[in-house]
Amino acid sequence: MHTPCNALVVPARLAHPVHVKAVELDVAALQRVANGDIGIIAGVDWHVYLDSEGNRVAAPNLRAEVLIREAGIKVEETLRGAALFLGRGSDGEEADAPRHLIRLAEQLFDLPLAA
Repeated sequence: MHTPCNALVVPARLAHPVHVKAVELDVAALQRVANGDIGIIAGVDWHVYLDSEGNRVAAPNLRAEVLIREAGIKVEETLRGAALFLGRGSDGEEADAPRHLIRLAEQLFDLPLAA
């Protein structure tokens, strides 16, 4: 889990842009993203790390909720804080965020994300 991956980062604050970023993944890095305990929501070939406790101090992440819903997963509660989307490799390891998820984010948020 220490290999860098290209993650789709969806900040909670609307003033901060959605972007693709190379990240080194370890438990400490994921806890910094989640501001505490790490939660996971999984799709078919992707998953997203976020705050598992719905930290009431963190801003709601409406863009992550929309992206997850549009990717086919029903969201039951308000998501808060930053969201880090990654792909799932064939061996179950972390992988780059899938291109289809990045394209969906580009369409939803009218942003060019890929190089």
